[in-house]
Amino acid sequence: MFKILFALHLLTAIFAIGPLVHASTTAVRGLRTADAGATATAARTITIYAYASLLVVFFGFGLMSMDDPYGPGKVAEISEPYIWVSALLWVVAVGLALGVLVPALETATTRIGAGESVDTLRGKVAAPGGVIGLIFAGIVFLMVYKPGS
Repeated sequence: MFKILFALHLLTAIFAIGPLVHASTTAVRGLRTADAGATATAARTITIYAYASLLVVFFGFGLMSMDDPYGPGKVAEISEPYIWVSALLWVVAVGLALGVLVPALETATTRIGAGESVDTLRGKVAAPGGVIGLIFAGIVFLMVYKPGS
């Protein structure tokens, strides 16, 4: 069962977090080209994969609660720094995606459709997109290196 949960955790990390990071970090292209279709698609993609990333957390907590096949005790405990810091970073990244990035992209889509300029929104799209990418890179580092354990 450990290997199945581990595989599900990794697969959902790749296939949910990967598209979320890609859409977040490249969403500003739609603003540069004033493409309402691209900004609407980016907003929809970010929303879907932000919610899908909950599966990564779900499988991760399931995996964490199992007995460690390579040693005594559980795989991990929520009190371990790399676990709670990673969970906190995930909340921040998803909060940025759904609370800042998606609304900015939806505003951009509306403005582009109305023929208005979206130059003032570039920072609201590019900055959170880059931060989201960096946060998830940090989470991967924490999960692989496991500092404090």
